[in-house]
Amino acid sequence: MFSKRKSSILIERLLVWTLYFISGFILYSKESILPSFLITFTRIIYPLSIFWVQIRIKKRNNFLPIDSKMTTSQLWFNLLPVFASLLTVIFSLTNALLYVLGKIIIY
Repeated sequence: MFSKRKSSILIERLLVWTLYFISGFILYSKESILPSFLITFTRIIYPLSIFWVQIRIKKRNNFLPIDSKMTTSQLWFNLLPVFASLLTVIFSLTNALLYVLGKIIIY
């Protein structure tokens, strides 16, 4: 039972990372569909988001480590990477989806 759960988690992570890397490939090598300021933001943050998520997964930390004893600067230091990575995922996947849909509709 445990090995089935572990293999399903592995397959899910593999699919998510594959989709994210394909969207990054489209982001950097193909024409962009989204406005240029969103593409520029996404191209800057995309590599950082990959490293940030890998560090969080490897350390098995919470994605939002918020504590009531934190100062404002500590809170922003923990929240900004989360928001930037979340926006990067949304923008890169949206760009890839619009690119693929544009190619399907044209052909």
